[in-house]
Amino acid sequence: MNNKIKKRFPVKTVQPVLDQNYWNTKWQNNQTGWDIGYASPAITAYMAQYPNKNATILIAGCGNAYEAVYLLENNFTDITLIDFAEEAVKGLIEKFAGYPAIKILCTDFFEHERQYDLLLEQTFFCAIAPERRADYVQKVLSLLKPQGRIVGLLFDKAFEAPGPPFGGDVVTYEKLFRPFFSIDKMEKCYNSISPRAGKEIFINFSKP
Repeated sequence: MNNKIKKRFPVKTVQPVLDQNYWNTKWQNNQTGWDIGYASPAITAYMAQYPNKNATILIAGCGNAYEAVYLLENNFTDITLIDFAEEAVKGLIEKFAGYPAIKILCTDFFEHERQYDLLLEQTFFCAIAPERRADYVQKVLSLLKPQGRIVGLLFDKAFEAPGPPFGGDVVTYEKLFRPFFSIDKMEKCYNSISPRAGKEIFINFSKP
């Protein structure tokens, strides 16, 4: 199809249904391009100075949960991992067998009920369809204790290909989060992994 035809008859892209089957198929087919193979340096740097080893910590859409390995190695005692994909959870159960500090749930984040001191965000928000982002903000608000925090990384770019992942920018995130959270930090991430350098924002928001 030449460019003139493309302009007159643009190719329509069909947004996939981002349900449990979608994510489980990704894992079964080893289509996990979001997996960097180790804990995010930005998150480990933050947790290295986090004082409360007994804090209740949630990692949603955790995948292989490399951050949880770091937390275990640094004596954190109450870590909950959530993933929608049964295939991912099978690996987590095997990986963290014998570690009572780790709780593993195969569930929909939006149906989870508990309260936490800290939610670590790493490639989960970008996997949620943009029309559900307001729901995400409200769910995080309900999951955090008073003065609880959401800390982690959001993309600072627009993706040309249909998502996921879905991108964004500071203006978008300001509109979503500021009405409900104190924005203690939202700035270019200085210690992103090399492929994402200049394309991530580090966030640290607290619930009033």
